[in-house]
Amino acid sequence: MNVFSTGTARLVLALSAAALLAGCQPEAPTAVGLLERDRITLPATQSEPIVDLPVKEGDKVLAGTLLVQLDARTQQARVDAAVADLNLRKAVLREAEAGARSETRREAEARVSGAQARSNAANKEQRRVQDLVERKLMAASALDRASAEARSANAELRQARAALDALRNGTRSEQLEQAHAAVTAARAAVTQAEVALDKLSVRAPQDGIIESLPYRLGDQPNPGAPLAILLTGDRPYARIFVPEAQRARMNIGDRLQVTVRGREQGVAGTVRWIASDAAFTPYYALSGQDAARLSYPADVMLDDSAKDLPTGLPVIVHFEANAGDGR
Repeated sequence: MNVFSTGTARLVLALSAAALLAGCQPEAPTAVGLLERDRITLPATQSEPIVDLPVKEGDKVLAGTLLVQLDARTQQARVDAAVADLNLRKAVLREAEAGARSETRREAEARVSGAQARSNAANKEQRRVQDLVERKLMAASALDRASAEARSANAELRQARAALDALRNGTRSEQLEQAHAAVTAARAAVTQAEVALDKLSVRAPQDGIIESLPYRLGDQPNPGAPLAILLTGDRPYARIFVPEAQRARMNIGDRLQVTVRGREQGVAGTVRWIASDAAFTPYYALSGQDAARLSYPADVMLDDSAKDLPTGLPVIVHFEANAGDGR
């Protein structure tokens, strides 16, 4: 929670109000501040041009209302690519689970048969040449060539048989696990791309009032730049700065009477938060000897009678009028 979120113009208004209101009761301990509402800042997640601004500043919007639309064509292409990759991974997995087709197995069996025939012929030729060499009817080099051809044919046969066995046994469990993991990763990539696409349509996370739309149609904000600032909550609260001397008498839940500039009747409220750490009093809340004192930022949630009051109005609390707990 940023306790110094108001602008310079609001501080000047608060300073003027503090001077006027404090003049009525110069001796009373007071705390001054401003009316605020909870703010939600909706940032840009990607640097894309703004193509639609269906709302304007000051509009009341419901949760889910489209506030800003960024150009989604590039991100849509990323989604399409991720979906295509997921479909490819699924196809590979189905192929691994189904195993080899019957045509592929028959082709492998034919290779084994051909390799068997060549191996038989090469072994027979090796025996024939060996007999001729032993009878000294052929040179020894011929036996070397025949033996080499027999070894090559036998190796080709073993390779063909191994390929046929792999087809008959199906895909290994490790390969199936890899295929499943690839599908899971591709599915996650699709989800990530779709989430990024959805964030290009900036929508109100809850009911509220549009306080600011910093950019216009055609602008291309940088990532992280605020596209819309939304005021939320059914009524405002008073952000006050409690002097150190008054801090001990305040507790969360205390009932206070808050004077709002421009409103004759005071407004009741309940303290909902007090800072644990003190900060130097902002200049617009200083008066007299208090200039050297610390103060504690605090929030006072006002009652329903203040729900239509605008933010930024100066407020003041007179502590003598709020002696005691009041709860």
